[in-house]
Amino acid sequence: MSFPLLTATAVLPAVGAIATAAVPAARRTAAKWLALLVSLATLGLAATVLVRFDPDGDRYQLTESHAWIKEFGVRYELGVDGIAVALLALTALLIPFIILAGWHDADPLETKSSRWRPTQGFFALILAVEAMVIISFEATDVFVFYIFFEAMLIPMYFLIGGFGDRAHAGTDENASAQRSYAAVKFLLYNLVGGLIMLAAVIGLYVVAGTFSLQEIASARADGSLDMATNTERLLFLGFFFAFAVKAPLWPLHTWLPNAMGESTAPVAVLITAVVDKVGTFAMLRFCLGLFPEASDWATPVVLVLALISIIYGALLAVGQRDIKRLVAYASISHFGFIILGIFAMTSQGQSGATLYMVNHGISTAALMLVAGFLISRRGSRLIADYGGVQKVAPVLAGTFLIGGLATLSLPGLAPFVSEFLVLVGAFARYPVVGIIATVGIVLAALYTLVLYQRTMTGPVKAEVSAMPDLRVRELVVVAPLIALLIGLGVYPKPLTDLVNPAVEHTMSDVQKHDPKPDVEAAK
Repeated sequence: MSFPLLTATAVLPAVGAIATAAVPAARRTAAKWLALLVSLATLGLAATVLVRFDPDGDRYQLTESHAWIKEFGVRYELGVDGIAVALLALTALLIPFIILAGWHDADPLETKSSRWRPTQGFFALILAVEAMVIISFEATDVFVFYIFFEAMLIPMYFLIGGFGDRAHAGTDENASAQRSYAAVKFLLYNLVGGLIMLAAVIGLYVVAGTFSLQEIASARADGSLDMATNTERLLFLGFFFAFAVKAPLWPLHTWLPNAMGESTAPVAVLITAVVDKVGTFAMLRFCLGLFPEASDWATPVVLVLALISIIYGALLAVGQRDIKRLVAYASISHFGFIILGIFAMTSQGQSGATLYMVNHGISTAALMLVAGFLISRRGSRLIADYGGVQKVAPVLAGTFLIGGLATLSLPGLAPFVSEFLVLVGAFARYPVVGIIATVGIVLAALYTLVLYQRTMTGPVKAEVSAMPDLRVRELVVVAPLIALLIGLGVYPKPLTDLVNPAVEHTMSDVQKHDPKPDVEAAK
């Protein structure tokens, strides 16, 4: 039996979470280092998966399959395609930076009892989320996917509600209530989506007699599985609703600004750069893969919702006074682009959407983590409380600018490539949709540049006059992310080569081909 590499990639952070939580209360620093070392080891395993994966090989590689619950046809089946490998690598890459950025975020406050030990729990929960997200990307059994898709809500709930933003600690009596509200809202929204999906998962088993993606695909190919049109559409809606909540897609998005605003900056990154990607990934793997006819049927409505997300999210970002909520609404706009690319039903759109998932994860991590460093220095999330930061902390301001320019998809930075492909793919099949979506680009430039202008330029406010620049630990967090944004912006070919074959398989699932250019009309 070959080494179960995919299982090991998920089990290692799960075991690390247990070990971190078990570290004695007095050894908080040891817990931090243990969590960091486990995350780096997981990154090493993810790199091994990336090296061993052959983009031109079988669709699902490094597969594992074992009987689990025979009575219900559930098998422990794992496998990765190019899209899953890219997102697995993104997750494993970001977690060490999240841990480093949150190094002091869970240190006990002086008012807390010495017996209360949040530090171990904070880092253990981050590793637990990593384990569940990774196995969600790897699962090729629908039931296995569902279990971990739902299970990751529990550690995220405690990270949001139990380890919230301290920007208003000591000044805002409602801070604890706001964190609790954000955590409960996150949990309820996602639980409702998950319960609807559970009904669809059961319905799929009744229709197909299996939870295995590969068995369902084979049954479709040989004609032994032929879902009734109405049945397929109902099942699609059950899956899509859960993924749209997680994504988040308008109008199911309202939990995200609360969750990101009340979380620490590293946890906010974990939400939008890691956890939310499971929703858009699942749209590609499960909605399009399992329900091709229903996906085509739902496309017009989904495209409208994606356009609303793009414009609505960007407009609300323009009007925000809170830095973290601005990034949250910007992310809603970006997820609209990702979903637009997925349902454009073109290879350029789906390749762009996959690249967007990766590049958005990196750019949002860079911007939000630098914003977190900024907020921790000033003790406020309000944009109006800043001004002239670039004169007293030029490195912090410079990295904040690059993260912001990546958010608006400046040419030469990684998100530009993905956004360009999404718009090209959308325009090729739905020209009007592509034209409307470009409005989001203009609005992105507006909210990003206004944010930078109001916080970093102008006269130096007295409250920021003594603000220190980035420290060594913070530079170690930010510098690699900036390097990746530039590197993948200049040379995205390794990433496109990885995901394009998987996109071709998805296009084959939905029986779509790229529209041919109308040469005569162009003359």
